[in-house]
Amino acid sequence: MRRIVGSLQPIGRALMLPIAVLPIAGLLLRLGQPDLLGIPLLAAAGDALFSSLGLLFAIGVATGIARDGNGAAALAGVVCYLVTMHGGRALLQVPLDVTAGLADALADTVAQAWKAKAFARLDVPVGIVSGLIGGTLYNRYATISVPAFLSFFGGRRFVPIVAGAAGVGLALLVGGSYALLDAGLDIASRGLVASGHLGLFGFGILNRLLLVTGLHHILNNVAWFVLGDFNGTTGDLRRFFAGDPHAGAFMAGFFPVMMFGLPAACLAMYRAALPDQKKAVGGMLLSLALTSFLTGVTEPIEFSFMFLAPLLYAIHAVLTGISMVVMDLLGVRLGFGFSAGLFDYLLNFGRATRPWLLLPVGIAYFLIYYGIFAFAIRRFNLATPGRQPVETQPETVTQTDARGAAYLAALGGSANLQTIGACTTRLRLIVQDQGLVNDAALKALGAVAILRPSAQSVQVIIGPIADQVSEEIRLAAAQGAAPRTSAPIPATSPPSSSVEARADIIAALGGVDAIADTRLVAGRLRIVLNRAVNVGSLWTIADVHGVAHIDDRTLHIIGQGLTR
Repeated sequence: MRRIVGSLQPIGRALMLPIAVLPIAGLLLRLGQPDLLGIPLLAAAGDALFSSLGLLFAIGVATGIARDGNGAAALAGVVCYLVTMHGGRALLQVPLDVTAGLADALADTVAQAWKAKAFARLDVPVGIVSGLIGGTLYNRYATISVPAFLSFFGGRRFVPIVAGAAGVGLALLVGGSYALLDAGLDIASRGLVASGHLGLFGFGILNRLLLVTGLHHILNNVAWFVLGDFNGTTGDLRRFFAGDPHAGAFMAGFFPVMMFGLPAACLAMYRAALPDQKKAVGGMLLSLALTSFLTGVTEPIEFSFMFLAPLLYAIHAVLTGISMVVMDLLGVRLGFGFSAGLFDYLLNFGRATRPWLLLPVGIAYFLIYYGIFAFAIRRFNLATPGRQPVETQPETVTQTDARGAAYLAALGGSANLQTIGACTTRLRLIVQDQGLVNDAALKALGAVAILRPSAQSVQVIIGPIADQVSEEIRLAAAQGAAPRTSAPIPATSPPSSSVEARADIIAALGGVDAIADTRLVAGRLRIVLNRAVNVGSLWTIADVHGVAHIDDRTLHIIGQGLTR
């Protein structure tokens, strides 16, 4: 399972780059409408971006998949996309009734228009696949050597060429099987509509549960860009901006949660904070609440309690699913270009259906979230922000050059990083040695959580500045800052007294007799062994996110709830 998740995560990350275009597309399209500024130029510009989403996905996904984001990968994605789209159209058979009774010249024009409209239903899926092909081919062939007389076409220049050949194959596949693909989309769309509230409920729950892996982006792309059809425009999000009065069901339910529910959770965490820590966490929680309310960016809030209180997060996921159903029952249709925040709500108010009903539902969600979080935090003594032991931490670094170097050092230095990437709120990294990643130092720099989806994958949740910080880390690495170190544990976080590991961890290491000492060190479980053991079975334990060998007899286990 870890390998499957690990292989899908780069796709989820790559999808975020083209999605970043949606805010400006939605802004231009809405501002150009008659009920706002009424400027046709702006409306046409926004519509152009929405109409070209397939091409934008080809460019963005290829760039995100490429190991260094080189433009040759983006060009390869474009080549593959254009060859597939235009080549595939040529294979379509136009129904006889489409051109019946028309003159030859007009019939040819109508036939071409029919093909273009029919194939446009697949533009985003074809764009994503083309981007994956372009980025993968770049990683494979960017350094290829060719005979001397063909040297001009070697290296990166070879990538768009082979991408064109791949596009021909993809065009044959898609064009030849268009009838099956089109029927499949119709069945999926009708099935989704037929599933009604159950489908919306499931979508809301899965959207939140998949957040921890980053795979919710893949689920969102299916619902927002592929399913449904309104005059040739597919996807709930695109249909909403195209004027489909029935679109928006897969977006409306997020508004009560992101604008009201999660800010209420922040208020509950602040009021439950210890008196001597309220001042310290108040500013952070206010910032997180405003970010969620205004922009709909919620990950920093969710990761602040996701691992501390999994049951609370499960309730949050269920409430998201319920919100989707409630808004649909009330006939509310809301849309967004970026996320379910106040900015998108106000911008698209005139295009929405019954948008004012968000206010009573939102107030109800505010009270529900506040009540649940306030009760759970105190009843179960959850270590939410402001209720954790105070540790002396180094001063947070904010200067651009110093921040990148500080993150680089906390991640074990440039030699420890194989790839550096980011999505909306998290750094996505592949490292050589998990043991060199200093969780305490990362949290001192402002990280909300550190995830380890696989043996070499690390995700650092830091909020909307993730992309900026990733560039600073790349720059610091290029300048040779922070050489690889052993990432020593800060003197301010001394080892704790001995603790007892969970029974399943003890069993995986060969029993009590195999363990000489167990301590918590800077958030890690340090185990000293009496003899060498096979630690492979530790990876089968759900709460274990990483295992690092310090030496033959010492292990650092990273995860949540590892002690009794």
